Amino acid sequence: MADSPVQATVARAAALRARHRLPLAGLFGALAALGQAPWGLWPATIAGLAALCALFTATPGWRRAALLGWAAGTGYFALALSWIVEPFLVDIARHGWMAPFALVGLSGGLALFWAGGFALARAAGGRAPAFIAALVLAEAARTYLLTGFPWAQAGHALIGTAWLHWASLGGALLLTTLTLAAATALWLVLTGPRLPAVATLLALAALHLGGSALMPPPDTPADTPVVRLIQPNAPQHQKWDPAHIPTFFNRQIAFTAEGPQRPDLIVWPETAVPVLLHRAGPTFQAISEAAGGVPVVLGLQRIDGLRFYNSLVALDETGTASAVYDKHHLVPFGEYIPFGDRLQALGISAFAAQQGNGYSSGPGARVIDLPGTGRALPLICYEGVFPQDVAAAPERPDMLLLITNDAWFGQVSGPYQHLAQARLRSVEQGLPMIRVANTGVSAMIDPAGRVIDPIPLGQAGWRDIPLPAPLPPTFYARTGDAPALLLAALILGLCLVRYRKRSGPR
Repeated sequence: MADSPVQATVARAAALRARHRLPLAGLFGALAALGQAPWGLWPATIAGLAALCALFTATPGWRRAALLGWAAGTGYFALALSWIVEPFLVDIARHGWMAPFALVGLSGGLALFWAGGFALARAAGGRAPAFIAALVLAEAARTYLLTGFPWAQAGHALIGTAWLHWASLGGALLLTTLTLAAATALWLVLTGPRLPAVATLLALAALHLGGSALMPPPDTPADTPVVRLIQPNAPQHQKWDPAHIPTFFNRQIAFTAEGPQRPDLIVWPETAVPVLLHRAGPTFQAISEAAGGVPVVLGLQRIDGLRFYNSLVALDETGTASAVYDKHHLVPFGEYIPFGDRLQALGISAFAAQQGNGYSSGPGARVIDLPGTGRALPLICYEGVFPQDVAAAPERPDMLLLITNDAWFGQVSGPYQHLAQARLRSVEQGLPMIRVANTGVSAMIDPAGRVIDPIPLGQAGWRDIPLPAPLPPTFYARTGDAPALLLAALILGLCLVRYRKRSGPR
């Protein structure tokens, strides 16, 4: 029987030399990245991963598979994380030359996780279950190792779809599993009529329909607190300019005082106050007067000895700081230099946070009480991308409270990807999120991941939005990533054992 066109394509892919196969892998990786916000082309993610599965199938040996995975990951992350150049363009004369090195270094470094996943899958026999399980474990490693960086997981392409509902069971790793399952099933269907592959695609379609049907309806009780979101829209190159600081501060004061009715809580974004905490008494009084006795949450910096902290402060109705939270999950090389304090022992103090060179980490997650609104888990910027940071709360809060300064991420993809991950955190935990960003997008997010009355990116404004009711604790809130990790490890182990038995002694 003559080979099908797709099978002939597989044969041609197997005949490709590595120098031709690797650029193709990079291109297919970039195609898969189009599922990330703001593009949201999730079929492109599935198609790109299916094409990578084809190249992987035609690549013998774990070493070649690792190189293929690295090329694919580099293409994927280069497009998905292209916003990483934006911080270096804030002061382009001083830092602009670093931008391409940052993009190449980050994409190539994160691609090493994909290289490990491809190598593991090949070592375990190279079949579809091994491919899925190994890449899920690779993405899990990216979430937890080296302080973690789970941004732009393949499963994030499903955040804008009805599949998002299933994150309440298995989080981002389950969405990644569904994405990879769809990609491998698509490839297997194209290479020949295979009942398991067709059944997988039908099951995924059923999960999509089920996600739509099981999505909880909006629930905002009549007596729910109303929260005011303040977005000053301070561009990063002007935010700390003494000539512009009064403009942005006065804008926030005006937004705080406006409106015919008083809300129950007012929230300003990250580092919204341009003074240190120990000097902020008069500033707090001005804010409290504008708020008319309404509690205010805001971001500012504080100093303790020689250490600096990126902090969130809750002001009561008198303008007194009733709670302080210090960001504990810091951005490596952005907010601190890894091992900087240890380098001081060698006489290198320029990177030591204990000498005020960079931020120091706070003690960890905590829940703060906001009278009249409820108990909130504070998150500052980067912390909103880590499911483990949300799960680290010592008690279940009534809401998630994220303040951020996404001006660093530019105007193209970064802010929208950050917003998408906030939606995912709400669904995972079954909790509403108050999300307030300096330049946007500020919004209320309900426990089903719906974005309510957002303030668009790059606009100044404010919104009074009722706080949605929380859902009961989700399965994911009780178990975290453990079930997905155990299942992936079990599948990969079984594939490895089966492959060893089929291969026989060597």
